[in-house]
Amino acid sequence: MTLANESKEVLEKRAEASFKKEERAREGAKAMLEYEAQERAVRKNTERLRALRLAKEAADKVEEAAKPVKSATKKRMIRSTS
Repeated sequence: MTLANESKEVLEKRAEASFKKEERAREGAKAMLEYEAQERAVRKNTERLRALRLAKEAADKVEEAAKPVKSATKKRMIRSTS
């Protein structure tokens, strides 16, 4: 009878280990999906911010080009002390 009891215990332990292994695999897959979703969100936000930055830089260049050109600075007259 002890052999039958031990065999039953071994089978239960194996089944429990198998269940835990499957559960860890499911949790790992879920975590990977969450990680990939976060990565996509970060990438999308980065692309949006880059587009905004490039548009601002282009607008700044247009604004700079539209400004009137300043005339050359006036030369100072140097008095000769001789």
